Amino acid sequence: MDFEILINDDYLNLVQNTELTPVDNKTVLSLANDFEDEKWRREKFENFVWDNIALTALSAQEREKLAGKSASTLRAAAKNLRLTDKEGDKGKGSELAEIVLYGIMHHHYKALPVVPKIFYKQNTQDNAKGADSVHIVLEGDDGFSLWFGEAKFYNSIENARLSSVVESVGNSLKTEKLKKENSIITNMADVDRLVENKDLVAKIKLALSPDNSMDNIKPILHISILLLHECTLTAKAKEMGDKYREEIRRYHLDRATAYFKKQIEELSDKVAKYSSIKFHIILFPVPDRKELIDRFSNAVTHHKG
Repeated sequence: MDFEILINDDYLNLVQNTELTPVDNKTVLSLANDFEDEKWRREKFENFVWDNIALTALSAQEREKLAGKSASTLRAAAKNLRLTDKEGDKGKGSELAEIVLYGIMHHHYKALPVVPKIFYKQNTQDNAKGADSVHIVLEGDDGFSLWFGEAKFYNSIENARLSSVVESVGNSLKTEKLKKENSIITNMADVDRLVENKDLVAKIKLALSPDNSMDNIKPILHISILLLHECTLTAKAKEMGDKYREEIRRYHLDRATAYFKKQIEELSDKVAKYSSIKFHIILFPVPDRKELIDRFSNAVTHHKG
């Protein structure tokens, strides 16, 4: 992944004297795109979106069939994008954020997209709202962790916005929602195609079966929270200099603190075994949200034909 990593650490290492608790299960990842000719590299960001769109918009079988056929892959992926939903601009931004999250999960966390969410939502009658991303990370030869993600694309990540993120995360952690996501994983063929060790596949399916208590899943459960956001600092910047880096680091750490504070207040007493779950906030600034969404929508229309 070509984006620069500005923060990648446990929250406790970043804010050692924090009064927040529990925070030993929380990490912060801050990413930033760079500049060229004193302009934010929009084309580089857009290439990342289109290079990773198949991870969420196509099934593993479709990706295999279209391997090496980049134009066909883009057309097939574009056809599964919703964009015409009733949410309008909000919906378009959500899909863009979902694709970015799948790309980050693949490149940074080395995660397997066991449920390509845009593909699944487009190809099922069950429109129940669940996690925006579903991944498995292989841990050693015979272990795994389960990753559910939330992806947001906002004009601002000030406190008023963070409340809706906490609400979404809380909803995704309800036992019935977790069991639903687990059943999707075990019912789709993608996990069989993506995990070569068949003994591990059996182990994953057994762990995610409805007979297993969700209390047993919480210690291997990770929640990734992508906040793709419009940023005045980024809009004003002309280069990836030390001043810009430090400004973004400081702002993102402040926003991570505000988010974790709100999440702890709202969820720590409501979610069973909250302290066992690992949370990862991912922050990515862009200069102009509307421009990116408009260009994305136009590109989708073009690829849909």
